[in-house]
Amino acid sequence: MATKSFESICHNHHSLLNHHHHTEIAPSTLSSTLFLKPTTTNTPNTISISSLSSTKTFSISPTTSLSTPSSTQAISFDLLQQHLSTQNFREADEETRRLLIVLAGEQAQKRGYVFFSEAQFISEADLKAIDDLWRQHSNNKFGYSVQRKIYGKVSNDFTKFFIKVGWMKKLDTEVEQYNYRAFPNEFIWELNEDTPEGHLPLTNALRGTQLLKSILEHPAFKPTEEELLQAKAAGEDMGNGVTGLKGFMDGSKSKRVLKSDYSF
Repeated sequence: MATKSFESICHNHHSLLNHHHHTEIAPSTLSSTLFLKPTTTNTPNTISISSLSSTKTFSISPTTSLSTPSSTQAISFDLLQQHLSTQNFREADEETRRLLIVLAGEQAQKRGYVFFSEAQFISEADLKAIDDLWRQHSNNKFGYSVQRKIYGKVSNDFTKFFIKVGWMKKLDTEVEQYNYRAFPNEFIWELNEDTPEGHLPLTNALRGTQLLKSILEHPAFKPTEEELLQAKAAGEDMGNGVTGLKGFMDGSKSKRVLKSDYSF
């Protein structure tokens, strides 16, 4: 009778222990075995590592994602560098666009694109880091700062800028005409002698040119005094004025720009 009661107590003890930890552990390994169990909090990607003596909780942060915005997450440019180092400019362009959305803040991440008014919230250091990678892996042919210089040289005229960086193509017509390239197939994703300077990265202008203007005129790409002096000597405009796309004309009767889908 006593033996039966003792066995019953042991049985109940082990049943409670197993119920408490939601897993079955051999009695001989109870003192050293670690196991995983979900915590009772709602924090995603959080696990607890428990033992009989203590419980420690570790949070595993997910990779940067548009669906999980966080103002405290660290931004990595490793993937951008990887694409650029292998001259995979198509993927590098997509990664650049994704980084801008993340850097612009929580609302941009929820929305999936950046408002021109949000470009000011992107730090100079982050924009320069992106620009440095583009210039480094393109022999200074691609990058926002490269585009900024071209933008200034054409007196901040976006029509002339689009033609200069090759975002518009010349049509085979008697009258000199230009049309926007179709994304993505008509853009140039290789680096060669014929690739226009400043062709990449692209900036979506589906909602107008204000975002592109905000990026090019960001303090990160403010012309240096030396550049301003050189531009002045060459008779170039490095100011912040903009003429826009008035009627998609550039002032010449013999040169027309045809409106098309510009949704890259």
